[in-house]
Amino acid sequence: MWIYEKRLQFPVQIKKTCPKTASLIISQYGGPDGELSASMRYLAQRYSMPCKEVGGLLTDIGTEELGHMEIICAIVYQLTKNLTPEQAKTAGFDAYYIDHTAGLWPAAAAGLPFNACEFQSKGDAFADLFEDLAAEQKARTVYENLIRVIDDPDVLEPLRFLRAREVVHFQRFGEALEKTKEIMDSKNFYYFNPEFDKQFVKK
Repeated sequence: MWIYEKRLQFPVQIKKTCPKTASLIISQYGGPDGELSASMRYLAQRYSMPCKEVGGLLTDIGTEELGHMEIICAIVYQLTKNLTPEQAKTAGFDAYYIDHTAGLWPAAAAGLPFNACEFQSKGDAFADLFEDLAAEQKARTVYENLIRVIDDPDVLEPLRFLRAREVVHFQRFGEALEKTKEIMDSKNFYYFNPEFDKQFVKK
């Protein structure tokens, strides 16, 4: 069960309409390294995580990513609020406008729609945690790229907040990997037992 608090984790108060910026920011909604895929990844992986504490962490971070998705959607919404067709056309936002007007729809900045193939849930604790570590680093990179090309301070502040959270999540997943190793080392996992590989090697 979810308890919903009607506020953003970080406030978004954008004063200037800018569909061009919206077309870039939307990548962190529905792009390959965006918040939608992050939330779905962690909330799916938690079920097969053998360490209960790490499963709880995946639930917590997956839930937070849903909140981050809300921040991104709020940014895009405010950047396109009161958008005119002429502004959409001038900013190169017209193709999106034709299909969605100013409605929120998950896509990458390059225009590719959201696809569940962009994230993984393997049911293997180590494969999933390494996936999570890489995902946080890729998301951090996207936020840094956005920060480099956007100059509106009202947009930059929430982006900097979100970038900082990617770093924190990366650190938590690193700790989770160590915790998982502690409870799994009595079993035959190649991660710390090379003998495990022998059963897969043809003699």
